Amino acid sequence: MKRSASAVWAGGLKDGKGMISTESGVLVNVKYGFTTRFGEEKGTNPEELIAAAHASCFSMALSGKLAEAQLTADAISTQAIVTLEKLEAGFTVTEIHLITTAKVPGATPEAFAAAAEKAKAGCPISRLLAAAAKITLTATLS
Repeated sequence: MKRSASAVWAGGLKDGKGMISTESGVLVNVKYGFTTRFGEEKGTNPEELIAAAHASCFSMALSGKLAEAQLTADAISTQAIVTLEKLEAGFTVTEIHLITTAKVPGATPEAFAAAAEKAKAGCPISRLLAAAAKITLTATLS
């Protein structure tokens, strides 16, 4: 399976403008640029897209790990917070913190925590990003 997205950029780093699109058509010519990344202008940026990818991947992986424990979630809500820091080598994603809350009938806190940790370790996006950034998790069973 392969998925794709594309980006077009015109101009300099600080005054240039870009557009990003996805193969599925969910994003079509969505604006990104220096001020959407480092300022407050509306639009997207690479870190926000990484956060969205990680949150969605983790939620799906958690659903799968719960199923392995014979549990089904009524709801899983995950936020991913991507930290971008300026290091000696340049701007670097240094950490991703996942915050998930789930309503899982019949789940014990221990079974839920175990499934969440397995999902964090096994989600394909977690595995992709683990080599470059510290990934932490706060998991709450509601």
